Amino acid sequence: TALSVGTLLGSLITEPAAMTLLAILLKRRYFDRTISPRLAYATLGLLFVNVSIGGTLTHFAAPPVLMVAAKWNWDTAFMLTHFGWRAAASCTLSTILVVLCFRKELAQVKVERDASGAIPVWLTLVHVAFLGLVVAFAHYPNVFFGIFVLFLGVVTATSEYQDSIKLREGLLVGFFLAGLVTLGSLQAYWLKPLIESLSGSALFFGAAGLTALTDNAALTYLGSLVEGISDELKYALVAGAVAGGGLTVIANAPNPAGIGILQDAKVFNDEGISPLGLFLGALPPTAIAIVFLWLLR
Repeated sequence: TALSVGTLLGSLITEPAAMTLLAILLKRRYFDRTISPRLAYATLGLLFVNVSIGGTLTHFAAPPVLMVAAKWNWDTAFMLTHFGWRAAASCTLSTILVVLCFRKELAQVKVERDASGAIPVWLTLVHVAFLGLVVAFAHYPNVFFGIFVLFLGVVTATSEYQDSIKLREGLLVGFFLAGLVTLGSLQAYWLKPLIESLSGSALFFGAAGLTALTDNAALTYLGSLVEGISDELKYALVAGAVAGGGLTVIANAPNPAGIGILQDAKVFNDEGISPLGLFLGALPPTAIAIVFLWLLR
């Protein structure tokens, strides 16, 4: 449920927030227990791919969509009709297949009750309210920082119910996106002519492959700099970018946050997360995303 419905909630609370929340839940439930590396990397790849495409139900949650939404006049209604149902179907099918493949091992994982006690309902509602305020005022830094400072105060005052704040992971995502906007245009000399010369299918599959090396938000940002691009190429660029967003750590901006949380999990021992293991684990859900986002248009 977390890897299907939870990733789609990233369209409301933004992809970085969904990645952080799901990585924490999965670490406690699976990655800090005795599970096989195959299950670990299949789950990790599924998480990264589903988060990448799960944020496409709205126009503000996924970094690659956010980079082009204003210029191309893509609103939430457009995203729901062109991307949303495809992303939901892909996330659901990919999750079901992973559960079926590892059903015996998953059945053996013991569920342990949280000994820290129940969280008050009012505190949960306060957290949801803060999430809503952050989304609503994301483009107003002065208001955002006021909300953030107030949130830190609430967390400190209710520390007995709180986990440690993941500031490092949040800063990773923030500086990553800031770097894209600041330095991304320097790649325009080779990416812009490439985008202009490709057909729809070539651009989709090219974007899905290139995003593993250049980040999907960087690709769509550079695509937005190309004047006169057709609607088909716009869709192909964004769809390919989000489809390939789980293949590597740098493929999608929220991925470093997930890696930062899961890197020291028990299942990965002292070696940390293998880039090859992540790539192989992400291939099946990426293939399913390609089917829904492009082949079944």
